[in-house]
Amino acid sequence: MSVDGWNTVLVLGGTRSGKSEFAESLVADAPTVRYVATAADAPADDAEWAARLAAHRERRPETWTTEETAADPRRLADVLAAAGPNETLLVDDLGGWVTVLLDPAHQPADDTATIAELAAAVRSCAARLVLVSPEVGLSLVPTTPLGRAFTDALGAANRAVADACDAVVLVVAGQAAWLKPGAAHPATVPAQAGPVQTGPAQAGLTQTGPAQTGAAGVPGGVGGPVAASEPSPEVFAPTPPAAPDAAHGAEPTGTAWAAPTMALPMVATGLVIQPGMELPMPDEYTGPQAIERLATLDVPGSGLGVLERAVGFAAATQGTPTPAPWGSVRVLLLHGDHLGGAAAGTVEGESARRARQARAGQGALARLAAESDAELQVVEAPSSAPMEAEPTLTGEQVEVALRYGWRLAEEAADAGVRLLVLGACGAGTEAAAAAVLVATAGAEAPAVLPRVLTDSGEIDDAAWMTRCAAVRDALHRTRNSPRSAKDVLAELGGGDIAVATGVLLGATARRLPVMLDGPVGVAAAMVTRDLAGQARHWCLLADHGGHPAVRLGADVLGLTPLLDLRLGLGEGANALAALPLLRSVLALAAALPAHPSLGGGEDDEQDTDEPDFREPEPAGPGPTSTDEPDFREPEPAGPGPTSTGPESEPVDPSGRRAG
Repeated sequence: MSVDGWNTVLVLGGTRSGKSEFAESLVADAPTVRYVATAADAPADDAEWAARLAAHRERRPETWTTEETAADPRRLADVLAAAGPNETLLVDDLGGWVTVLLDPAHQPADDTATIAELAAAVRSCAARLVLVSPEVGLSLVPTTPLGRAFTDALGAANRAVADACDAVVLVVAGQAAWLKPGAAHPATVPAQAGPVQTGPAQAGLTQTGPAQTGAAGVPGGVGGPVAASEPSPEVFAPTPPAAPDAAHGAEPTGTAWAAPTMALPMVATGLVIQPGMELPMPDEYTGPQAIERLATLDVPGSGLGVLERAVGFAAATQGTPTPAPWGSVRVLLLHGDHLGGAAAGTVEGESARRARQARAGQGALARLAAESDAELQVVEAPSSAPMEAEPTLTGEQVEVALRYGWRLAEEAADAGVRLLVLGACGAGTEAAAAAVLVATAGAEAPAVLPRVLTDSGEIDDAAWMTRCAAVRDALHRTRNSPRSAKDVLAELGGGDIAVATGVLLGATARRLPVMLDGPVGVAAAMVTRDLAGQARHWCLLADHGGHPAVRLGADVLGLTPLLDLRLGLGEGANALAALPLLRSVLALAAALPAHPSLGGGEDDEQDTDEPDFREPEPAGPGPTSTDEPDFREPEPAGPGPTSTGPESEPVDPSGRRAG
């Protein structure tokens, strides 16, 4: 069995939803199946439960074998870990497993640790695996302590196993809705009593990337809805552009990697982004181990200084104390304008020109991407309404923008990207980020809004005051509104910050580090604190660029900038300018051996092909004969003077040559 190449599938569903029949249909084509039964045998006085178990047994083909784990719930993880790659396992179900786990006969027990062990076993399972579990979280809260304990434990188990599985499907009223990763799959529960072949693909679903697409569209700005089946923006593989004309210094008008960028395909997926999500954390041990290892390296100076933090970050996110330099890097440039006072002082069409320039392989961002061998993806985010007058986005637009950003991160992870660089270009982005900081960190707009500069480099105080007023009026308009993450994005953040927030969440879910650059990424990181606090630990800030909003947001998030270059090349370009230095640091930290005094190896062999310039050792009191000329000073023959003539023979005091 293999569902479009995925080996582990979690099938969720309510009572009598058809989840077990659907799970059995997924393994119907396997030659043999090991059925792992988790529920305890029915008590003698419960005939109805005994009949249910008997119906399950009768439905299994004769080629299937059955294995019971009710006697010891911890044994389920051992069964999965020991399964071979040629086996097919069907576990039915986790509800029975949790029931046995909470049984007083197995207490005291650490439910959290046992669930974590099961999730780890699922993630490392070499066999083809289908797990069935009831979804009880949609019902009322139980009125008894035991019922609430069961609901909590089963919900925690479902979340942990769903994160470990390659695919997750929810069966409702006999209809299957794929939640992860959302490609076309069998959608109908078989009507037969026994296992059957899988049915036709689910209607209305197409695979345009790692995320599932649906029929609903959301306005991609002021215009109409964008088709949900539209592919993601083009990903450029940049190459260095040709050298400028020596006579005129003209920039080339095109490059080999220029291509159009698609409009934002706002999609509807089954992914639910909500506050309090439990996403992965970087490895808590390898980071400190990498820092300790740096102190042992054979370097003549005091070490890497503050850049040690980059090594520790890479070690924690890669899960190794000797991290490798980031080889595959992708830059996500989010382009979305903010209307109203937020864009005061901005030249109309300037942000669109910057986006076109990046697509054409021109400008600072594209050139630095080419030099760094980084991919470039320009993403069109929906325009945001004037924050001072109305919400910047609707609630539906926020949901779709978050899911779309998540999808962009998943596509990058699936393509083998090892580091995302998050940048933005859009009118009014600084004011929108300032508004988010005011709402989430209690800042004051004038303190986080930088001065506005005209094209000629002059300070435009009137435009700066207009932006401050827009943020002030927006905060006054929303003074009685909730301050949850999605409310902040809808009322103040706008399209680019919403998509950036989804990117950070999706990257965290896929253990993909993100280098922030500019106020949009920092504002998005502030919003993720309410949705998933783990996201900020996957973020790296190379340089604050002297931007007050970035400096304040980084301080709140606990992100210490690695550099203080105050680069102002534009969002994304600042990070790419620092990337070669960080790569060099990682390469040096991985390649250098330990100091010899600490057990490091040293090459003791001498190269015999090189001449020996050492001083010859004396052979003794008398002369010796060697193959090489003897250039040593002759020994004096007596107390008298010696001649320095051509033959250098000793003479006696009378001047006659000695015999």
